[in-house]
Amino acid sequence: MTNRLLSACLLLALVCSLTETSLAQRKTHLPSPSTFDYYLLTLSWAPEFCATTPSQRTSAECDPKKHMGLVVHGLWPQYKNGKWPQDCTGTPPVSSAIVNQMMPIMPASGLIQHEWAKHGTCSGLAVDQYFAAIQKLYNKLSVPDDFKKPSSSSEAGPSDIEQKFATANQAPTAAFRVSCPQNAFSAVEICLTKDFQYQACPNTVKECRASQVKVLPVP
Repeated sequence: MTNRLLSACLLLALVCSLTETSLAQRKTHLPSPSTFDYYLLTLSWAPEFCATTPSQRTSAECDPKKHMGLVVHGLWPQYKNGKWPQDCTGTPPVSSAIVNQMMPIMPASGLIQHEWAKHGTCSGLAVDQYFAAIQKLYNKLSVPDDFKKPSSSSEAGPSDIEQKFATANQAPTAAFRVSCPQNAFSAVEICLTKDFQYQACPNTVKECRASQVKVLPVP
């Protein structure tokens, strides 16, 4: 073997070795699926989202013919310290069958893909199990009458809203948190154990500090 060929072989071996090391390091830095403390189920209030996000007014969520109120934003594995794992494994896109199945309660295909890649992969669940869990949680949630399809604007205290959700679901009040940017009801966040039972939210889950929040009607 000539010196030039020997040198080329050695260089190729070095490059391969460095690439394998780099990939191994990248894998080690990925969070491990299912190593988290609890779930946060976030349900967005579609009327508020559509009123404050003009670019989305042509989306399915903002279609006035669909009359959407609470829709799923995400089911997020969380740590008690306020942080969370994300992007735990590289996975193929969510199948069109699952996307179509989720659209009535999670009405944006891009959101469905994003939530699985960023949060679902850290749940330790397979993709079908993750979205089946979301569907089950959404369908079994008892929504207080004030938040089913209100036809006019109203105001309410955040703690009163949380109490109404807790009473309707026979759950601890501390399991619910109202999100209220600019003193408007934009979401309700629900803390759940890893086996999907209601639990008190840790103090790292942000609370709404407004005395009253505005609740927009469902179109």
